[in-house]
Amino acid sequence: MPYDAVLFDCDGVLVDSEPITNEVLRLMLADLGWDMTPQECLRRFVGRAVADQADAIEERTGVRITQAWVEEFRRRRSAELAVRVQAVEGVADALAAVAAAYGGRVACASGADRAKVQMQLDVTGLAAPFGDRVFSGVELPRSKPAPDVYLQAASALGVDPRRCAVVEDSPAGVTAGAAAGAVVLGYCPGGPASSTPDALAAVGAATAFTSMDQLPALLGVSPRSVAPGA
Repeated sequence: MPYDAVLFDCDGVLVDSEPITNEVLRLMLADLGWDMTPQECLRRFVGRAVADQADAIEERTGVRITQAWVEEFRRRRSAELAVRVQAVEGVADALAAVAAAYGGRVACASGADRAKVQMQLDVTGLAAPFGDRVFSGVELPRSKPAPDVYLQAASALGVDPRRCAVVEDSPAGVTAGAAAGAVVLGYCPGGPASSTPDALAAVGAATAFTSMDQLPALLGVSPRSVAPGA
């Protein structure tokens, strides 16, 4: 295989969660006095931990968000995701093929809190290929766009991060993967929550793709390895 392991982001790559999460955030920020369109909220916050944006929120609202505010955001967000989140189209077959070809050397490395990530994987049926190889940037000193969560995932798999492929969809996530030394594949499906290929290339994506059906081939997985129905 061309890589030693494949590290997947979660939100926007495995699950179609960004519009749901950002609508909850947008409404809560409006209550603090920061009115944004859905598109502006997505642009500002996709791929970044809300707690890490406390300075920006205070600058625009005059309110310093507390840990209690962050926990309430997570509660509301998770309640919505639990009943509305769906897997990204085509990712179940692509993930199964990649995990089989790489002998299970796959991990989920998210900037979000672990409870959210695990819940979404469970709800969408995507948890099994990862097992206990789920990592959260919130648990580390720095989350994305810092590389820490990708470095942790590579270390746990016993591989050099420079020999890993990272699958990402946001500029912050691509920046994190590139800073870890990995080869970053940028997922750009189109739509309001999607970054453009140029935006991801500008921060380090080696290539961009628009459909999960394309992912196995980009990772060196032969067509005969792809699960039926992919």
